[in-house]
Amino acid sequence: MEPLILNLPSVQTDSMLKQITQKVIEGLRLLPADAEYLYEKADLALLGQLANLVNHRFNGNYVLFNRNFHIEPTNLCVFNCRFCSYHKAAGDPESWVMTLDEIKKIAEKYVNSNVTEVHIVGGVHPKWDLDYYGKIIQTVKSILPAIHVKAFSAIELDFVIRKSKLSYAEGLARLKEYGLDSVPGGGAEIFNPEIRAKICPDKASGEAWLTIHRAAHKAGIQSNATMLYGHIENYRHRVEHLSAIRALQDETHGFNCFIPLKFRAANNPMGYLGEVNLVEDFRNFAVCRIFLDNIKHLKAYWPMLGIQNTQLAINFGVDDIDGTIDDTTKIYSMAGAEEQKPTMTVGRLTELIRNANRVPAERDSLYNIIKVYE
Repeated sequence: MEPLILNLPSVQTDSMLKQITQKVIEGLRLLPADAEYLYEKADLALLGQLANLVNHRFNGNYVLFNRNFHIEPTNLCVFNCRFCSYHKAAGDPESWVMTLDEIKKIAEKYVNSNVTEVHIVGGVHPKWDLDYYGKIIQTVKSILPAIHVKAFSAIELDFVIRKSKLSYAEGLARLKEYGLDSVPGGGAEIFNPEIRAKICPDKASGEAWLTIHRAAHKAGIQSNATMLYGHIENYRHRVEHLSAIRALQDETHGFNCFIPLKFRAANNPMGYLGEVNLVEDFRNFAVCRIFLDNIKHLKAYWPMLGIQNTQLAINFGVDDIDGTIDDTTKIYSMAGAEEQKPTMTVGRLTELIRNANRVPAERDSLYNIIKVYE
């Protein structure tokens, strides 16, 4: 039975909140103005109840995870986004460029394991082209032929496809032939052009990000979507971003999951801003879950948020907490995230979920449930 929430004091004393709450209870689509009002006026208790109501309709009591590892081929990048702690210049002692042989050796560690996904993202190397990206995929699949390759952000794809003088559709088709299975959601940041001009002025536009994901979906390549929050954007910018994601999902139905990504302040030029607090994190998860009525899954990426905070986020509409990872990513640890050596066993993941009073379920990369841990 869906919980009754109209008796909350914040709803009784605010007619607009009462109207929005009723919309959510009835399963009606919220307007962008409704989402902005929730950000600004709703208390956390109300947001949690509404987000959990929406999540339960989609996912019941399941919280999902997968068995995955990352390959980050390089942190050299033609772009130098002001929020990024990952980018390093050539010659910097913290920079790296993996060879195909080094990538092969990483994949070899997972032979005869139960890992189902490799997540491949990195910097935009100035000399790599589309076929080299394809060779990265081929190298991994030569060792792990059954692995699902989720690879290359829209920013990486934009650069190498344009460099190859192909259309997005042609470039994605070629990568699909190499073995690309799906596309991650990175590089979306905030779509608003004025904000983007201040935080990542030289990278692909928000419109280009949407166009690439549209092309991927039309090519039968599913993807995820993200939003970088907690820097210089405001609630209106977040709602604009969510609205664009929701509109594209209406059109293509190609997004599997939405992932809010928190700005981390260590080791980057925007560090003076500091970081938003946990209340804001949970507020954001909840509004995203309530507003995105056509994307089934909402992820709290535990290496970014921290293990304990991820467990709390399950109470604000989150139904996916990513996977085992096995200490194979540096993107958030270099930005000062709590988890400096991110790795989780299946036992620990299932315990975390059970302790949040939910049912753990292992999924594949396309969100089919493989196993329920009753």
